[in-house]
Amino acid sequence: MVVSVDYRLAPEHRFPAAPDDCLAATRWVGAQALELGIDATRIGVAGDSAGGCLAAVTAMRVRDEGGPELCAQVLLYPVTDYPTRAPESYRQFGEGYGLKDSGMRWFWDQYLASPEVGDHPLASPLRMPSLAGLPSAYVMVAEYDVLRDEGEAFARRLAQSGVATEQRRSAGVNHGFLKYTGVVPEADATLDHACGWLRRVFRADGGLHA
Repeated sequence: MVVSVDYRLAPEHRFPAAPDDCLAATRWVGAQALELGIDATRIGVAGDSAGGCLAAVTAMRVRDEGGPELCAQVLLYPVTDYPTRAPESYRQFGEGYGLKDSGMRWFWDQYLASPEVGDHPLASPLRMPSLAGLPSAYVMVAEYDVLRDEGEAFARRLAQSGVATEQRRSAGVNHGFLKYTGVVPEADATLDHACGWLRRVFRADGGLHA
């Protein structure tokens, strides 16, 4: 079963409206597991781009604030950090590769009430002091994407914190390429790889382990 969360959008509803909605929806799914006919021990969160950020933040909030125990988080070219000090991928791929440096900064301006909020770990999950105790993670980045370096940095921190982490850099593609399944071979290969990982997690007792 897939539950798609219609969370509130910025700029009408700025941070933390979206992560609040995602946490509420995740808790609702856990509470309604029997009625929904799902296994409450096999619940995961997933998202791409901004949704990847929200999935990661939801896993953190469930750990810290309560909710159904999660066994997986699937983060597909996720946003993980406010570009206070933009990583190298911002400089390499900020122009001419689809998602621009200027575009990302504009999105952040719509999402946050002020730049200072970008330091909040529920806005920038890479800044969370501890990533220990989070569910098994699948982190995919695109080779030609301004978000590549922050996604890989998040995957490294997860692994260093003892979280079972699978990392993939999809070669030769840019941000948003997953929408081209059936057209771009790497999109099909990446989704197959992510779904294969998720199947293994769901079949494992209590998730994968580092």
